[in-house]
Amino acid sequence: MTPSKNPLPIQSAPRHATYKRSFDEVARHMATRSSITRSQMEEADDSTIGERAADAVARFGGSWTFIMLFALVLLAWVGVNSVLLAKSGGKPFDPFPYILLNLFLSMLASIQAPVILMSQNRQGKIDRERMENDYEVNLKAELEIMAMHEKIDAHGERIDELLALLKKMPA
Repeated sequence: MTPSKNPLPIQSAPRHATYKRSFDEVARHMATRSSITRSQMEEADDSTIGERAADAVARFGGSWTFIMLFALVLLAWVGVNSVLLAKSGGKPFDPFPYILLNLFLSMLASIQAPVILMSQNRQGKIDRERMENDYEVNLKAELEIMAMHEKIDAHGERIDELLALLKKMPA
């Protein structure tokens, strides 16, 4: 195998626009011998207040703390309306079918679901950016390995040539 004149084993970029941009970016980083890795932890958080609030609500809504607090509120609601007010002779503010509780739960679900979806969309965007970074890093690593293979093959051929010359030399 003869080494190519181009130090980078890059022939042409893939057709897909996103991958072409990644391919060009990787080629530029390889040519300048610079790092392509990006840390999502170091990047500035450009999220809006609403996005951060959606993340916080989704994080809290998906926690054991929320589940336990929610269970306690439901038990307290049912307990106050069924047991305490009935035994004390008072009129329950939400009698047995718990229509008011049902209304509050429906309103909570109708607000919480879109907030969770917003948070998931934002997390999906972050995951796509992370995936694109991983793709670029892996592509650069693959191209660097291919370039090293070419160099090793070239060195092997050169060593073979030198050994042939040494064998031809008189002792």
